[in-house]
Amino acid sequence: MQSFDFIIVGGGSAGCVLANRLSEDPNVNVLLIESGTDDKTPAVQIPSGAVTIVPTKYKNWAYDTVPQPGLNGRCGYQPRGKVLGGSSSINAMIYIRGHQQDYNDWQDLGWGWQDVLPYFIKSENNQNGENALHGGSGPLYVSNTRSNNQVASDFVRAGMSIGIAHNLDFNGPEQEGVGLYQVTQKNGLRCSAAKAYVDPVRFRSNLTIETSLHVTHLSFKDKTCIGVSGIKHDRNVQFTANKEVLLCAGAFGSPQLLMLSGVGPKQHLKDNNINLVHDLPGVGENLQDHPDYVSSYLSNNPTTFGLSFRGVWHMGRQLVNLIVNRSGLLTSNFAESGGFVKTDDALERPDIQFHLVVASVQDHARNWRASLKHGYSCHTCVLRPASKGSVKLRSNDPFDAPLIDPNFLGEKADLEILRKGVREASKILESDIMLKHKIRSVHNEHLMADDELDEHLKNHTDSVYHPIGTCKMSHEQDPMGVVNPQLEVHGINNLRVIDASVFPALIGGNTNAPVIMLAERASDFIKQKWQSNQS
Repeated sequence: MQSFDFIIVGGGSAGCVLANRLSEDPNVNVLLIESGTDDKTPAVQIPSGAVTIVPTKYKNWAYDTVPQPGLNGRCGYQPRGKVLGGSSSINAMIYIRGHQQDYNDWQDLGWGWQDVLPYFIKSENNQNGENALHGGSGPLYVSNTRSNNQVASDFVRAGMSIGIAHNLDFNGPEQEGVGLYQVTQKNGLRCSAAKAYVDPVRFRSNLTIETSLHVTHLSFKDKTCIGVSGIKHDRNVQFTANKEVLLCAGAFGSPQLLMLSGVGPKQHLKDNNINLVHDLPGVGENLQDHPDYVSSYLSNNPTTFGLSFRGVWHMGRQLVNLIVNRSGLLTSNFAESGGFVKTDDALERPDIQFHLVVASVQDHARNWRASLKHGYSCHTCVLRPASKGSVKLRSNDPFDAPLIDPNFLGEKADLEILRKGVREASKILESDIMLKHKIRSVHNEHLMADDELDEHLKNHTDSVYHPIGTCKMSHEQDPMGVVNPQLEVHGINNLRVIDASVFPALIGGNTNAPVIMLAERASDFIKQKWQSNQS
């Protein structure tokens, strides 16, 4: 049985950051465990390769939700990266931190905007340079898009034509407006958390990386976490932790592993024949995600993704462009432009986000025949839904997928906000500037009455892939809290959860950059604890 000072369970965004930062100290040894495989494949490294991963089970957990009453009983889809780098290796690479006020809502936990900003800056290497809000020398490369797609640019112009402000930096002083997104890319290729944080330090003798190893249980002695057990290539393996186990398996994996190991709601564990280690009712509760609707349009513009004679000829040129110039359509993150808007002028921050995709996306691109047609789409998502759900065990088998219930549109207010957002999107998509790209709208949302549109939204809304909250950060007096502000599990020694599951509430935007920030700060918490213990 091998022993390490720190065992990191999950090689996603947070795990990669921790592996880098903790192994900076040559006096400790670190084990990073990832259930999936390594990330050395063109499907991960070439940005447009995500189309081969997100709708499939290739390097993807490809979870389904339980039937959703708010979606007329449909099951949703939840892609999650099953690869080193986690979901940062399969996502749309959009670099968004969220609204500054989102963090000030967590001020009483010590996670206010001024507390977290230094860690955003520390992680970031922005091609536009550093300033009071941006870093210029961090591991994570943040770049402007290189495809220069006219449809994406026209979406911005169209938004401005209906009175929405132009925003040159969604991570600047003001979030509201339309504009082009910055992306986590370096020289036109994906800069995942693995690329940014693990690749530069693989040579360290005190860092061990295990891929294709599925952790099945955490090991405890009384109320202290002392290691992990898992399976690799049908072989049982065990590791002990001299200092801490750091759980970074994500909003679905972290609560699942805690419960499988006996930490969670007492009755739920009993129902699944799991011996109780510690009763924590909040494990798996407070699941939140951005409900999202996609307005899809068909186009004769060959610079959008699609299969046609002109499109194939154009794609051939783009392959040369990628190889020679590291630019063009194959460097596209698909969602190149978008914006943040308010459905009510009285709001202090935007409640809707748009992602304009230069492809005709239907059912997460799992509808291949529809998605092979040239077109463009606009995601409209509700940034702060009132609906909350849960993650529960399907069984005590660690290889069974968890029961995921986001409770999408469970609260009537979420449907009303989404409808208003889709109406605003339709104004942009049906503006004169966008009409030159249009053959037809797939659903004609702009022609529907409110009642008809509401029913349509129930039949087509799903996730935009931002689940959080299932191991909520809180003070100990909160009965549904799971970790304290230093991300240590309540009532358990030497165990932390460090991933999006600890967020108390949804960020107003994409969640990858916030997770990286979280792990950067957590690594300092960990170092400070053990350095003070040694002194």
